Amino acid sequence: MHAEIYTDGIDEITVGGAIVRVDIVSLSPTERDANNAPKKVFRQRLIFSIEAFANSVEVMQNALQGLVDAGVVKRNNPRSPPDLSMSSPGNADMTASVSNAPRNPNASSNFR
Repeated sequence: MHAEIYTDGIDEITVGGAIVRVDIVSLSPTERDANNAPKKVFRQRLIFSIEAFANSVEVMQNALQGLVDAGVVKRNNPRSPPDLSMSSPGNADMTASVSNAPRNPNASSNFR
């Protein structure tokens, strides 16, 4: 039997030379942050060559597309960034409301 690891996500990806390190985290059942959300706890690190990492990303993108095609995951159209050229004191509220819009629950916390 092979050991299995559950993860709540990836906290950090570090590239150094020809090596990519991916830190896997889970949410703590007991520790909370200042907003009372579970803290991320480091669990394990995956270490790839650049080529192996690129191949892995392609495999994950194909798996994600399969989930989208099956209707399990719904993708939203990317929002365009607010037009800052229109920023003026009168438009401050509009700019703030765009940046504080709720996030898609399927969005990774790694991409803000």
